[in-house]
Amino acid sequence: MNIAFFLFPKQEVICLTPQSTLRQALERMEYHRYTAVPILNQDGSYFGTVTEGDLLWFLKNNNEEIGFENAHRHSLEEIPLRMKNKPVRIDAKMEDLISLVKAQNFVPVIDDSNNFIGIVRRSDIIEYCAGQLLKEA
Repeated sequence: MNIAFFLFPKQEVICLTPQSTLRQALERMEYHRYTAVPILNQDGSYFGTVTEGDLLWFLKNNNEEIGFENAHRHSLEEIPLRMKNKPVRIDAKMEDLISLVKAQNFVPVIDDSNNFIGIVRRSDIIEYCAGQLLKEA
């Protein structure tokens, strides 16, 4: 089955840029109750995914005293991303995603020009797999 059926389109995905601030990331993640958010370059290509853990480790390991009041001074470019969430192309098969979702909340999807076009959520993949198992039973 083609993954386009499960695509949550870019227009509906909360995204950040590498120039977004630590404060913006914290505010968006809190408001939307997300634990991870895709980061897109200015040209629309996928840069990476920032997680709550990335933000916490940055706060903990930074020598400077960082609080919410000065979090706007730090951009996401400064924050090491510990997980490399691999994107897949839009023509990938559902089977290609199963190994990725073990460690990712979502799988970023790109087009032939490497532009970010959306995500496939882990919950949708699990639901698909459960449906396949029930068909076999």
